[in-house]
Amino acid sequence: MRDDGNFTDLGILPATLDGGAAARAAVGLIVLATDQTMELEFRRLLPLDGVGLYCTRVHNDAEITPETLRAIGPRIPAATELILPGLPLDVVGFGCTSATMTLGEDYIFDAIRRVRPGIACTTPITAAVAAFAALGARRIGVLTPYAAEVNAVVRRYLEDQGVPVAAFGTYSKLDDREAARIDFASIEAGVAALAEAGNLDAVFISCTSMRLSERVAQIEAATGLAVTSSDHALAWHCLRLAGIEDSIAGAGRLFTLPLA
Repeated sequence: MRDDGNFTDLGILPATLDGGAAARAAVGLIVLATDQTMELEFRRLLPLDGVGLYCTRVHNDAEITPETLRAIGPRIPAATELILPGLPLDVVGFGCTSATMTLGEDYIFDAIRRVRPGIACTTPITAAVAAFAALGARRIGVLTPYAAEVNAVVRRYLEDQGVPVAAFGTYSKLDDREAARIDFASIEAGVAALAEAGNLDAVFISCTSMRLSERVAQIEAATGLAVTSSDHALAWHCLRLAGIEDSIAGAGRLFTLPLA
């Protein structure tokens, strides 16, 4: 130590390293450039000490069409490279439901694993199918903001995965920026309408721009159904794939369950 009367230099101080902010798990998340919702949803749904959330953005067009969704695919590896380069991750989630269904889950996983070989990966639809299994849900209602041509892809993809879609509703918003502003009253009314339309076990809100986490417990209580969404299911699946089995209070029925 050096002290000249006006300034004290303490030199090099001792430091002990711990596991850091991600001592329990490091979750990587690829978010669309236009998405206003996903990071907020994840922060509400992953309020755990020692679980780090590390996000990157991938360019997309605001208009949701099969063509603009396919254009996202080649951009995924470069976006993945920006998540903690040189540091370990436990899981990487890709944050676009409709792009996953358009490109296919295997395409998404291969794109991520070009940068992170062998890592656990998930997408909103991968997570949703896992959620339905955990919930024991066999008759599903689907709520989306998409246009008809994207809705057709969603329904076909789910049914090809062995998920029976018993009821379907849409807000028909072509612009992803508008989908993020669909209010909770509209979402609650949409879920209630699906619940009344068929003998459902669960409702899936498809689109990472759609909000749910703030009201999921209330919506489940009002309808008597399990309710999940693209962000909600993805956050749960990321935790479970990373080995985190905690139950999250107020986050809905799904967050009390392990993987099936």
